[in-house]
Amino acid sequence: MNVGLIIFAGIIIAPVLWGVSLYNHLVTLKNNSKKAWSNIDILLKQRNSELPKLIHTCQQHMQYEKETLEKVIKARNLVESALKSKDIAAISNAGQQLEVGLNGLFAVAENYPELKASDAFLRLQTRITTLEESISDRREFYNDTANTCNTRIEQFPDNLVASLFNFKAFDLMEFRQEEMKDIDISAEFGAKAQY
Repeated sequence: MNVGLIIFAGIIIAPVLWGVSLYNHLVTLKNNSKKAWSNIDILLKQRNSELPKLIHTCQQHMQYEKETLEKVIKARNLVESALKSKDIAAISNAGQQLEVGLNGLFAVAENYPELKASDAFLRLQTRITTLEESISDRREFYNDTANTCNTRIEQFPDNLVASLFNFKAFDLMEFRQEEMKDIDISAEFGAKAQY
C-alpha cells in the first residue's frame, strides 16, 4: 500500500470528520435549547389555562377586589400575546408581571376566609404555585442550555462551522433591574402594611 496515498487520504478525511463532529455537536446543542424552550412554553400555556378558573373562583368571593383581579387578567393577556409572538424578552416581562399579580392576589385572598376555605381555590392555588415553581426551574435550565449553545457557536473553532451553517444565538430569559426590586404589597392594594 502506498504510504503517500494513506497520508493524503488522512489529510483530506481528518478535517472532514472533525467538521462533521463539530456540526453534529452544535446541532445537538441547538435542539436541546429548543427542547428546553418548548418545555417552558408548555408550562406557560398550562398556567394560562388555569388562571381563568382561579379568577372565576375568586370573583365569587372577592366582590371588592376588582382591581386586583383585573391586574391578573391583564397580565395573563400579556403572557398570551407574548407567547404568540415568541418574543422571549416579552414573555419574561409579561411573566414577571403575572407573577406579581398572582402574589398580590394570593396576599389579598388572606382577607377572605371563605375563599381560603374553598376547595376549588386551594386546588387552583396549589396547581398554579406548582406551575410557577416548574417554570422557574425550566427557565434556569433553558438559560443554561442556551448559554452553552451560545458559547460554543462563538468559540473557535466551533464558530467556523457555526457561521458556515448559520447557527444563531438563543435569547436568554432575563429580568430587567426594575423587575428584581422588592415589591411593596401594601402599595399594590392601597392598604397599610401590618407587620
